[in-house]
Amino acid sequence: MEEERFDLISKLPPEILGSIVSFLPLKQAVRTSALSTPWRSLWAPLQVDLCFASDQMTGQEASKEAAQVMATFLRSYQRPQQWKFRLGLPKNKQEPSKTVQQLLVLATMGVDKELHLNFCDGEQVPNVFQLTLGLPTKTSGLSSLKSLHLRSVTHFAENLVSTLFSNCLLLENLKLENCSGLQSINIEAGNYLESFTVTNCPDMVNIKVSAPNLKSFKYQGVLPLIQLKNTSNLIDVVLNLRDGLGYTEFDCEELLYLLASLKEVEILTISGWLLEWMCSAGVIFGQLQFRFNKLKELRWIDSLMNRTKRDSLACFLNSTPSLEKLYIKIDQSLSSIPHPFFHHYWHEPHLWMDYKTVKCNASQLVVLKSVRLVGFPNEEDELLLMDLLLKKAVTLKSMTVTSPENHSWSVAKVPLSQLKQTSRSCVKQMVVSASNKEYFFRFTGEANSCSCEGCV
Repeated sequence: MEEERFDLISKLPPEILGSIVSFLPLKQAVRTSALSTPWRSLWAPLQVDLCFASDQMTGQEASKEAAQVMATFLRSYQRPQQWKFRLGLPKNKQEPSKTVQQLLVLATMGVDKELHLNFCDGEQVPNVFQLTLGLPTKTSGLSSLKSLHLRSVTHFAENLVSTLFSNCLLLENLKLENCSGLQSINIEAGNYLESFTVTNCPDMVNIKVSAPNLKSFKYQGVLPLIQLKNTSNLIDVVLNLRDGLGYTEFDCEELLYLLASLKEVEILTISGWLLEWMCSAGVIFGQLQFRFNKLKELRWIDSLMNRTKRDSLACFLNSTPSLEKLYIKIDQSLSSIPHPFFHHYWHEPHLWMDYKTVKCNASQLVVLKSVRLVGFPNEEDELLLMDLLLKKAVTLKSMTVTSPENHSWSVAKVPLSQLKQTSRSCVKQMVVSASNKEYFFRFTGEANSCSCEGCV
């Protein structure tokens, strides 16, 4: 009979369990709630009901007072803790009113000075709003906070969020997520903010950021107007525009202004359709007044690789003389975003030429060492891209291709005359003919098991 196993740790007193989770980062600490009932009880939210309705107080004034009271509760924690704040605030933001609207805020605080706020005001159809987050100037219980994660912010929480931000004097990381109705965000941060992330805000139209010490800016969603000012220390930027154009018009001048503000970054993630649209509008990246001289790693993402996307990527690579790593991902779960017809008002039409001309016009990638292609089905346009990179990356050390079925291969170009000289070994190999039949692509991968002398 197998000896019964006991969960001795879960039988420890709650004070000791709380002390254990206090040593964990917040994300890992919250996961302990799935272990057992005693662990789960640590995360039972403490409910706080507050009403600030008064005929002498506007909604804006009430939000400021609510932020101060919340900060008082949050700074009293001894371990990672959850609070459920039920706030009764005047519905009218500008004038005193006794008409109350409930705002529910689930707050999760970690000992590593990290705060997550999840908002809900009960409205089925979100109202559009904008967030203005000014320079932190006030000392409160949140003054030492380093990370603030805001989820599902609504128009009713607009003033509350602005006040909370103004209390975070030492904030280093800010994230906004799933904020329906949020159309505009204007941030003027101090010298501490290093990272700003916006994801899944479907109504976003305008983002304006001024943060002198910002090192990371990451955005995922529809294409908004993005203005990054006083951000000369940026290193890592993500422009994952997976949801397409959104509510803004495609403005090539504004996009070039945005890219010019990113010319000093070292890591860039960008949606392939954006480069395709810009090249379709006549932009020639190699002839612009700026280049990405410090860019070391480029990540290109899109739903497919076709001729126009391939050629626009080749055009963009002409402006990246210091590129060392190139990561290209084809994610078939993304929606395809076809480019429209543009009148070429920037330069003479130059793209969508034959592949031989595109190859001749591409610059040498003299420091590119590593290329990784993910989701490639080995169709003609993908093979031509491989050919272009193998030709232009004169110091390339590795090219890896991962199929949609998640099989990985290293790639080399083999002349037809040398194909039969391939050595036999316990290595899984595959060859694919190039379009001109003058050479083959050899795909080599580690075989799980192989009993033969060799296989091609």
